[in-house]
Amino acid sequence: MRKPNPEHMKSVIDLINRGPYFQLLSMKVCDLGLGYSKVVVDLERKHLNPFGGIHGGVYSSLIDTAAYWAVYCDVQEDAGLISLDIKVDNLAPIKEGRLVVEGKRIKAGRSICIAEAAI
Repeated sequence: MRKPNPEHMKSVIDLINRGPYFQLLSMKVCDLGLGYSKVVVDLERKHLNPFGGIHGGVYSSLIDTAAYWAVYCDVQEDAGLISLDIKVDNLAPIKEGRLVVEGKRIKAGRSICIAEAAI
């Protein structure tokens, strides 16, 4: 585990937010630290399913992103990360506004990290 350097974190956030998928969904990582991340998206028409609700893929992408970046500081610099499993529970529909998703590390192991995220 490494202690985050604030300047490095700012550079990482800038790099993340320039990514094509992030731009496609208009989502942004706005905070990143040891065991924590915050992702936001201002909902637009492109995020909706044919019935006017938020597409499930948007929820999944936000949850995956927040959980992934919450464990970023826990892995060695030369190690990679992939998502092994994602479970999304929709408790109430959201149709408009800004979604704020916070990711939190639960456990950082030698080969698997566990994180959760909530909208």
